[in-house]
Order: sequence, then C-alpha cells, then structure tokens
Amino acid sequence: MKAHFECVVLDCPDPTTLAEFYHSILDGEVNRPDRRWSLADGGATLHLESGFVLLFQPVENYRPPQWPDPAYPQQFHLDFAVPDLDEAQAEVIANGAVLLDDQQGWRVYADPAGHPFCLVRDWWTQQGGHQIQNT
Repeated sequence: MKAHFECVVLDCPDPTTLAEFYHSILDGEVNRPDRRWSLADGGATLHLESGFVLLFQPVENYRPPQWPDPAYPQQFHLDFAVPDLDEAQAEVIANGAVLLDDQQGWRVYADPAGHPFCLVRDWWTQQGGHQIQNT
C-alpha cells in the first residue's frame, strides 16, 4: 500500500490564531475552501503553495507540550530553514512565539499554542544549492 500524505494536524485552543501565526512564517492561504475538511467545528487550515496543508483543530482543556520536559513531551515539532536567524526570530516573536532555546545554527520556539518549532540556518541555499520544487 502507498498512502497519500494529507496534512499535519495540530491540536490547539484557538485554531484561527494558530493558522494566522503559521501564515506569518510560511505564507499560503488560511481557510481555503477544501472538500476534505469541514471547519464547522471551529478548526482552521493553512494551504501552502507546495500543496502541503496544516490543519488546526480545537481542543478543550488543551495542555501544551513543555520543551524539554518529558512530563509534557513535544511529540513532534516543525523545522523551518531561514536565510537569517536574527531577522526570522524578530518576526516570529512579534507574531507571538516565545524563544525556548538558542543553539549555534538553530533556535527553538513555542508557537502561541505552546508547540515547539525550530528556526534553522538554511545552509543549503547559503552554500549555493538549489531548492527542490514540488510540481
């Protein structure tokens, strides 16, 4: 069997706020009409130009992960390659992220719902590499 990847689903207390936060990082389109998902339950989506979709679903009594606390494990996280860490950091913090850890070459943040994500240096592009385009 070969499956088709549909989306990544993130639990959160406020789906629209989180969709807008990730829109500020990735661009794309928030809540594009899509027959695959009903947003009647208060959920939100972010459709990216690549075809990738993030789905944000509301959860009552949501408990965010605590990085790096194993009692509230991160379970997964997203990495975003950026050309300038300082510039990207200023933007994500202005949009509601919180810096959790700063290492050489990568930084860990919590999004507005507490999910950890990383900004990393885009070494490939800086070394003259070419991004692979999905067609």
